[in-house]
Amino acid sequence: MDTGERPARLAVGVLGAGRVGSALGAALARAGHRVVAASGVSDASRRRVAERLGLTPSSPEEVVARADLVLLTVPDDALPGLVAGLAETGADLRGKLLVHTSGAYGLAVLNPAVEKGALPLALHPVMTFTGRDDDLSRLTGISFGVTAPEPLRMVAEALVIEIEGEPVWIEEKDRALYHAALANAANHMVTLIAESSELLRGIGVEEPGRLLGPLLGAALDNVLRLGLSGLTGPVVRGDAGTVRKHVDALILAAPEVADAYVVLARLTADRALAAGLLKPEAAECLLDALGGGG
Repeated sequence: MDTGERPARLAVGVLGAGRVGSALGAALARAGHRVVAASGVSDASRRRVAERLGLTPSSPEEVVARADLVLLTVPDDALPGLVAGLAETGADLRGKLLVHTSGAYGLAVLNPAVEKGALPLALHPVMTFTGRDDDLSRLTGISFGVTAPEPLRMVAEALVIEIEGEPVWIEEKDRALYHAALANAANHMVTLIAESSELLRGIGVEEPGRLLGPLLGAALDNVLRLGLSGLTGPVVRGDAGTVRKHVDALILAAPEVADAYVVLARLTADRALAAGLLKPEAAECLLDALGGGG
């Protein structure tokens, strides 16, 4: 196995050719590697094997046998069982790069396979995948959370660069927190926007996206450029009366959203207070409006 800055051309196998696996497999093929086998359980995955990778679905055993690099692109909860199964079945893993794409897991989850001679890499693409045709183009220019044994670090980073990504080194001990930070921002943002859109539809706004799009675009730009200094709205202004009106309206319309609003408003107030953006007396009034400090 070449551990120089640029990996040799590799035979790639994909275990779990879902949204992520099929996109990464296609990206590696675009970079000059050969995708030689892929497996999929669902009808959609098997269809992606044919459409994105140009292959007939294979068994997991055949994928491992034919590949130099095996992508383990299955849901997080299925990853430990898949790795354990590969190790227990006696598949020849010696010298094969075993690459998973989970954000929360690091290298430890691959230990059963490493004990059989596999070379472990964790390469997490920081992007959402929808299964649509633009998944492959979404890989260009994005960051990948990279964790690898030190001798394989350059290989891991080179693979990411080859598919036009940007490697970001994440220590093994930090993987769960790294992934929590990403999920907290991206996944919860989707939930919040979906809830806000539903509230707007409920009062007769037919196209909530037309209201929310420019506002959210500006808010995202502000926070990425300015950090917390880009915060706007009634909390940072100390408008306790407005915040209380929000809570009262949400309790009537959507109590579960009201609960989330209160938690997030308290967190926002705490952050703004610590940053000197909110005066202590204004923060106290806000906490009262939100139902106390407890």
